[in-house]
Amino acid sequence: MKTARQTTIRDAVQLDGIGVHSGAAVSVTLHPAEAGAGISFLRSDQDHAEIPAVFRNVSSADLSTVIGKPERGGVATVEHLMAALAGLGIDNCLVEVDGPEMPILDGSAAPFVAAIDQVGIAALDAPRRMVKVLKSVVLETERGVVELHPHDRGLRLEVEIDFDNAMIGRQVFGMDLEPGAFRRDVARARTFGFMQDVSKLWAVNKALGASLENTVVVGDDRILNPEGLRFRDEFVRHKLLDAVGDLSLAGAPLIGRFRSYRGGHRMNVKLLEALFADPSAYAIVDQAPRRERGHADLGVAVAAYGPDAN
Repeated sequence: MKTARQTTIRDAVQLDGIGVHSGAAVSVTLHPAEAGAGISFLRSDQDHAEIPAVFRNVSSADLSTVIGKPERGGVATVEHLMAALAGLGIDNCLVEVDGPEMPILDGSAAPFVAAIDQVGIAALDAPRRMVKVLKSVVLETERGVVELHPHDRGLRLEVEIDFDNAMIGRQVFGMDLEPGAFRRDVARARTFGFMQDVSKLWAVNKALGASLENTVVVGDDRILNPEGLRFRDEFVRHKLLDAVGDLSLAGAPLIGRFRSYRGGHRMNVKLLEALFADPSAYAIVDQAPRRERGHADLGVAVAAYGPDAN
């Protein structure tokens, strides 16, 4: 759906699974939301208020992106759902979850896309509000570099990864974010991990729900999943998927060019913090009519899959 108006889903839809880190069963229901509501999370197992899915509410971005504090109504591992919503152009949705972590499902955004396809997308009677990057913002660490630059239209993403492991190595992938490309080229890319790290993660109660059914497991000289990879460069495509989810925490779609070299969740969130810390670096615009609005207007919230042809 291409529209200058805000969107939501047409009806509620539920998905069930387990948390990749907790290993606990969890159920999530996506609900329609009114124009201007943005994306928010609500824990049905706790008596807490909705938490808007914006970078200011990120409490952790180490192994996954966490909105709020899980012990106080927050939800972990939100990036795959956020990527699905952003990739399909959905502006407003209430995410009700009955535990502290989103279900990992198959490790990609594809199950969320399929669930949304079941109910469809509805246009709302309000213009889509967007965040336009006006000048370059660069964040460099010893780990890597992430950048946002001005761009003529929409969000362009260019991601590069570089691992010592021979099964991954150096991979580069770029795309203009729009629903067709997201469905075809990114949504099915799964999260991945290294067999050598499993015992360390288990020791700190992480990756307790990870398995060959929801994670691409990389050994020293082979991929351990019997079915192999969905894309020959599935690793960098998943990193781009993560970036789509993290960047959607701007609270509105970005108009800009994102570049990443060995980036990750924490760096993506820090990049948004740097962007919004400089009022001259961005403007809030309506997609149609295209007109700039004051910075204060942003607030704090703002299918079928074919085989890989590459």
